[in-house]
Amino acid sequence: MKYNGPKAKRVRRYGVNIYGSDKYDKILQRKPQGPGKGPRSKQGRLSEYAQQLKEKQKARDMFGLSERQFHSLYALASKVSGQTDEIFKQLLERRLDNMIYRAGFAHTRPQARQFISHGLFTVNGRRVTIPSFRVRPGEVIVVRGQRKSSPVFPPILAAHEKYNPPKWLKVDSAEMKVEVVSLPAPEDTEQSIDVRQIVEFYSRN
Repeated sequence: MKYNGPKAKRVRRYGVNIYGSDKYDKILQRKPQGPGKGPRSKQGRLSEYAQQLKEKQKARDMFGLSERQFHSLYALASKVSGQTDEIFKQLLERRLDNMIYRAGFAHTRPQARQFISHGLFTVNGRRVTIPSFRVRPGEVIVVRGQRKSSPVFPPILAAHEKYNPPKWLKVDSAEMKVEVVSLPAPEDTEQSIDVRQIVEFYSRN
């Protein structure tokens, strides 16, 4: 197991499994300290700005977004009436690649992006190949008919057999479909990122 690969270093630096794969949980168990020699003694207390920057980078890496994509979501969230941090988090959750991952149809968000790019899913009967597609309540996402027999899905579904998807998604594993029943509530969004710090970072720039 590689503890110093690029992804492993990011996971160790953030102290959170940002990719979702079980192997990174094992890496954090074996190497909970940050990468580099003697990180505990070298890393002092981060400034407020550095903490906000680190949180932004963590969220970006977790959802697999470029800076331009990430900032565009923040700009959109800041224009909508309501609390910007909650709206921002909701927009992240509503990405199709995240929804596929949260529904238990992919081991990781990167894998979900790959599935979508290869055209494995339809939204309301229409094939969608854009991972950033924003799902809405009432939409139904289904694995395309000929893809349901793909050998890639049985081990994923078996691994998620006891997984409870968030309340805003109604998952039918037998039919390999997901219905978006509502917008994500704050308690159903990703809890390992502090979006308030990200909003503060962009607000000061």
